[in-house]
Amino acid sequence: MSFLPEIPELDRVVAFQHGIITRAQLMHHEFTWHGIRHRLDQGRWQQVLHGVYSVTTGPLSRPVILAAALAFCGDVAVLSHRTAAEEWGLLPIDPLAPVHVTVPFGLSTRGQPATFATAQPRDVRLPHFGEMLHPGVIVHRSRAHPHIAVPTMPPRTSTADTAIDLATAEPTAQDGYSALVRIVTNGRIPLSEVRRRMHERKPYRYRRTLEDAVGLLASGVQSMLEFRYATDVERRHGLPTADRQTPVIVDGRTLYEDCTYDTHGAALTVRLDGRRFHAMAEVAFRDRRRDNAAELAGRSRLVYGYDEVVRDPCGVAAEVEAVLARLGWRRRSPSQCSCAAGVPFWRP
Repeated sequence: MSFLPEIPELDRVVAFQHGIITRAQLMHHEFTWHGIRHRLDQGRWQQVLHGVYSVTTGPLSRPVILAAALAFCGDVAVLSHRTAAEEWGLLPIDPLAPVHVTVPFGLSTRGQPATFATAQPRDVRLPHFGEMLHPGVIVHRSRAHPHIAVPTMPPRTSTADTAIDLATAEPTAQDGYSALVRIVTNGRIPLSEVRRRMHERKPYRYRRTLEDAVGLLASGVQSMLEFRYATDVERRHGLPTADRQTPVIVDGRTLYEDCTYDTHGAALTVRLDGRRFHAMAEVAFRDRRRDNAAELAGRSRLVYGYDEVVRDPCGVAAEVEAVLARLGWRRRSPSQCSCAAGVPFWRP
């Protein structure tokens, strides 16, 4: 598609940028401000951000919105934080959220709030007056900028760097801890990459907390349900730390149990089922065979879903402790939960 056929070199730039062009690029090719203003007044172009224009009319697509944000921040800018997570598929796309961009530390680039359509000429297909044109830009700065980007189109931070950035952007250390576990597990980001990036670029805050989160992931936690069980059930209630992802042989196949307590002298298996129901007959059959194998081996077993672990961690802890005690385990540290004093714990 040709946008500015009269200037082939500039036309290639505009095509590469999804119909976006900056005032500096136009001036470099001897465009005058009068010529730019004339096209805007006629409704042939739209001003998307300060000094950034779209040479097409109509609502802006996501590629155009991202291209405008990067053009606004300069050639060294990369998508980061929530926007990079959306592009990686780690988070759902929010069309109203501002575009997050990271530039090298020391640049004076500033963000810009959302822009909205203003009055328009008749018979020109532009967004209606007052409609949002662009959700705005939030600019971050990083000393590690040369090392965090990957050569995608458009450029963005790596999955591991994106997870770390989102965690450090949370308002509290606990929120950062949860965010890192959630993004790494849901996005299946290699833990080795997260560890390497945290070693190479130390988080600017919550460092110790995020290192604890990585340690929890390294222990075998592979989902948010397992994370909530480890923190809300085991840690908060002073229960022993389970061995996670323990291999078992069932019908000649190697399967993995979420939590086992054999190293604490108790032949107990706790299975955490994150699905509300089994959609596949094969999965249901496998779990029945695993239950039967545990029974034949003389093992105690408990099964919990997301609702029980999240809504009633105290009740789950009480049941687990009862079985552990029956099998010979004895408490050595007090419960840190308020339920120990008769006050139920509730965490939405």
